[in-house]
Amino acid sequence: MTSVPPSAPSGTPTDARPRARLRAPRRLAVPLVTSLLVAGGVLAGASPAYAAPSDLCAQVGYQAGFRGDALVTAIAVALAESSCNPSASNVQNNSPASTDRGLWQINDYWHAEVGDACAYDAQCNANAAFDISSGGTDWQPWSTYNQGLHRRHLDEARAAADRLGHPGEPGPAPLVYPAESGRVVSARSADGRLEVFAAGADGVHHAWQTEVNGAWSAWEPLGGPAGAELAIAPNADGRLEMFAINGSTFQHRYQLSPSGAWSNWETFGGGGKDTAAGVNADGRIEVFASGPVGLFHKYQTSPNGGWSDWEPTGGGPADSRVEMEKSRDGRLEVFALNGSTFQHLYQTAPNGGWSQWDGFGGGGRDLTVDHNADGRLEVFASGPVGVFHKYQTSATSWSEWEPTGGPADSQLSSERSPDGRVEVFAINGGTAAHMWQTAVNAPYSPWETFGTGGTEVAAAANADGRIEVFGANPTGTFHRWQTGFSTWSDWGWLKDSPGPGLD
Repeated sequence: MTSVPPSAPSGTPTDARPRARLRAPRRLAVPLVTSLLVAGGVLAGASPAYAAPSDLCAQVGYQAGFRGDALVTAIAVALAESSCNPSASNVQNNSPASTDRGLWQINDYWHAEVGDACAYDAQCNANAAFDISSGGTDWQPWSTYNQGLHRRHLDEARAAADRLGHPGEPGPAPLVYPAESGRVVSARSADGRLEVFAAGADGVHHAWQTEVNGAWSAWEPLGGPAGAELAIAPNADGRLEMFAINGSTFQHRYQLSPSGAWSNWETFGGGGKDTAAGVNADGRIEVFASGPVGLFHKYQTSPNGGWSDWEPTGGGPADSRVEMEKSRDGRLEVFALNGSTFQHLYQTAPNGGWSQWDGFGGGGRDLTVDHNADGRLEVFASGPVGVFHKYQTSATSWSEWEPTGGPADSQLSSERSPDGRVEVFAINGGTAAHMWQTAVNAPYSPWETFGTGGTEVAAAANADGRIEVFGANPTGTFHRWQTGFSTWSDWGWLKDSPGPGLD
């Protein structure tokens, strides 16, 4: 257990009182019941040699709609979660107090819409898992997936999928969604631990969780570009890569092994205004950077491999704030905003070429982009009269801009709760606020106070799905974390120091 400092310095985003840090929830698989396969119907018409627990997950997963790579991933996740036992339940280390149920261990707190009768029914549980995972493309609600624990079951899962008799059937692979860029960025290592980077006047600082969903290390200074904008993305093999740009230089560093130590800084290009990074459907990282003549991009020529030269994108807003997101079909989309214009660029096919820049609205201060549980993108932009909102109404069409209120000229961030609802965070010099979807794919709540003022905000999801928010001001970088649907810890330091201050 850890706690925030007993007396934080003045200027924290809100009062920081000692508060125990949540321990890491751990999925526990209960022993298999002897009647498992008979109850699931797998033995009917099957050879006894194939009467494995994974066959049940394969059968009901296929009936739910999982296909191809998505089916293999679904079986592997269920094996990691419950050993493919439809009667499995777990209450240990869940916070808030709750029960994980059935094949895919669907939690009764975050998914109260799935009743016990459904959760402990193999087919109904599979149907719910299909919906929650957006058809097998988004496994972020499952902590075993986020920690990579499903990987040890992939061979067994492939064998079970093959025994169904649908070899080579196409299906979606899990999507890797971009992490938000900014002066503070955070992403999970391959083992599920969050890592966070903050760019101060003296360079970039780094801290990391010492256990999944748990305590934090002290901040360590890394040097690198001072006052930089940062981006972070995972390589295909799970190694994180971090990018830092300021007005005169662009550098990057990367993990030498998944969840391992980091390289030294290496040159990545010349200076610019902002950067964002995302992962193509084939696992190659693609990086965008803005400057005085628009946006340029650079991409890996193979997964985990070398890099192309910088290439122009055909324009884009000069010196713009840049964010990336991924459509449900795996295409990357880029959004760029400066004080006078907002434009949008997108891949014309997964891993493919790019469209021309499209007009997306007027100018503003900052932006954040996220995705609904059904895959539709949501865009928020701040300006002098608050925060505005625009969202996809289909794969190719958008709503008009709609006002939401909120802090004027604020820095923005967003993340999804474990149940798939998008939450939005905004901070300016006087206040911090947040709002959230009132249901999955639904409209948003009114803005509520989230702390006092600051200079930057960033949000990321723990391996168990709970959101962790980082807020910065000139005195340091702080955090608070989700403890329930609408309950949060207090603001506090990471370990024993306030970290870098951001003006």
